[in-house]
Amino acid sequence: MSIRDACPECGSGRFKKNGHIHNGKQNHQCKACGRQFVSDATKRVIDEEDRRLVERLLCEKISLHGICRAVGVSIRWLMDFIVACFAALPEHLHVQPVASSRKVLLGCLEVEADALWSFVQKKTNPNWVWIAMDKQTRQIIAFHVGDRSGDSAQQLWAQIPVVYRERAVF
Repeated sequence: MSIRDACPECGSGRFKKNGHIHNGKQNHQCKACGRQFVSDATKRVIDEEDRRLVERLLCEKISLHGICRAVGVSIRWLMDFIVACFAALPEHLHVQPVASSRKVLLGCLEVEADALWSFVQKKTNPNWVWIAMDKQTRQIIAFHVGDRSGDSAQQLWAQIPVVYRERAVF
């Protein structure tokens, strides 16, 4: 923990109290440059044991805020952790169509496509989520977020892998 007696930006010792931050610590504002800072800044490092616990909890049906409360991490850290885990996944985990002869593929590739409606902030701002899913494996092969127009349907169609567009029954 480092206790500051000067602004980290300009080094001025003239600062005033400026409310509290999200975790209750006293916030200060420099009178010289206007920079806001916390005088007793601590950077908490999440140890490896807590990281493994978060990975296990993400596999359960627990809300993200529930995981934050249980482990004692911020939602910002958790979201960054999820993005880092996704980026570390190997490429072979992405959509891979069934590999076999063309005769077998013609009979077994079926895709279900659907759209569902929701809104963002208010009902006058509707959004449609278009989803295409392999019927046998239940794997999402493509999705698009947009309106309920032919252009959105075309954009979903463009995201579907070529092998499904050529051989699947929709």
